[in-house]
Amino acid sequence: MKNYVTYGIFIMLCLSSFTVLAAPSQGTTKHNSNQVNMGDDDLDPLVDVSVTVDIKEIRSLEKRDGKLFPTDKLNLVGNPNFYVKVFINNETFTSPTWENMKYVNDPNWSATLNVPDNVEFVNVTIELWDASPIGNKLCDISGAYTTYPDSFILHLQYSIKTGHWTGDDHIYHNGFFEDPDTSGYGRANGCDDNSIYQNNRDCELWFDIHQNDFDGDGIPYWTEVNVFHTDPTVNNTGEDTDGDGVPIEWEFKWGFSQRHHWGNESSEYVWLYDPNTWEDHAHLDDDNDGLTNVEEYLTSQWGSDPFHRDLFIEMDQMAGGPNGEPASIFPDNAKELLRTAHDKQNIVYHLDDGSWVGSGSDMIPFDNLTEMSFQDNNSELMQIYINYFLHGDQNNWRRGVFHYGVVIYQCSMANGNAFGSGAFQISSNGLNKKAKQPLLNRDVVYASAYMHETGHTLAIDNPAVDNSNIEYPWQLGWWLFRHYRSVMNYGYMFQMVDYSDGSRGINDFDDWHNLDLTAFQRSHF
Repeated sequence: MKNYVTYGIFIMLCLSSFTVLAAPSQGTTKHNSNQVNMGDDDLDPLVDVSVTVDIKEIRSLEKRDGKLFPTDKLNLVGNPNFYVKVFINNETFTSPTWENMKYVNDPNWSATLNVPDNVEFVNVTIELWDASPIGNKLCDISGAYTTYPDSFILHLQYSIKTGHWTGDDHIYHNGFFEDPDTSGYGRANGCDDNSIYQNNRDCELWFDIHQNDFDGDGIPYWTEVNVFHTDPTVNNTGEDTDGDGVPIEWEFKWGFSQRHHWGNESSEYVWLYDPNTWEDHAHLDDDNDGLTNVEEYLTSQWGSDPFHRDLFIEMDQMAGGPNGEPASIFPDNAKELLRTAHDKQNIVYHLDDGSWVGSGSDMIPFDNLTEMSFQDNNSELMQIYINYFLHGDQNNWRRGVFHYGVVIYQCSMANGNAFGSGAFQISSNGLNKKAKQPLLNRDVVYASAYMHETGHTLAIDNPAVDNSNIEYPWQLGWWLFRHYRSVMNYGYMFQMVDYSDGSRGINDFDDWHNLDLTAFQRSHF
């Protein structure tokens, strides 16, 4: 009888061991609270790790509408037919094709692969293609300076320990990583190889890489246990244990970097933000764009990056009039021209035109002539600012974050002007008349005027700005400042959507590299 009992116990132990050691299916939980750790080599004993690459947005950065790559003789007409190839540990995933779309704002596509749980690094490669019946073309989403075509591609390494990636895209903390990433984390910019003013198939790609984890807070098991000392079975989303104004998930995403040791060619992980230690996020502004880390957190839902410059603008618009006056609606393509011009320069342009969830306001009631006075803080234009931007709250948090550019029917002073440190107006009635002139394009007219007034809030100032003596070729000043190709120059306003970079010779001024994104905060109404 004793032998039978012993044999039975042996069989039960074998079955129990099989239950623990059997490989779970992709994305499943490895054990419940009563089961045991699977071994020291397992970097996440709670789940079977899968890595996912999300494609969040795709944009052409080429300067001509209707044709993505005008220098490619085989690309004859139309917008691109984008598709993405993602390689995860050499497994290939190909997206559907987004046909005839220059801007793919919501691709809703991802690639997921189950990866070994005992190997820290996962190799990820991302390619962007333009499909064509006469030959697909690789698009440039890399800032590398090496030879074509590999320089068009993103090569990344994702760590299932830290939940972060490095390589051609990474978080860049000055002094902690030897290779600056000028476009920002999770964003690729094909113009970063100095091809801003060339048609080099430059595109912009927004993406994310992440893994599954047991508690669903996005922080991997290894980091929770070894760095943050939090419970990997408890979702910590929203917690601000140290009371510094930003939650743990934000500090996790942006607080990671690496320090390279040149002596022995090794690297170590560096966590600059500790969710258990108070940091002065209410005053930290590493990228000097006027947004503190607390404000970067508040705007993170719209894609802000605390280490690369963001420009936030709220646009309100005026309803139509009783006698058939059209509503003062800013053209959609003009918005895209503005975003492209700034994004190419790695100043990410965020325009809240009321379409953002929870951020919009009603249309401003029609007024055929909106009064403005620099001396009267109770003028009609100022009341629009107070009622529709601040919503009656002088301490509205958006005041120190967003510039304010309102589109009205007609201002009593000009078709466009700044009326404060961070506020300006453009008038649709005057701009529509301007756009009817030969050789002018309505989208460019609107975008150029809006960019010009924004430039005043960014402290662009030189002898050519707003100089009425350089507007036409028969004026001597036009020839004196002809190299200054900028919307701030009346001679080029309404004809282009760009600031100058100072590279065109005598009397050219470098607007882009001298923008002061903090200027609008130095005084308020």
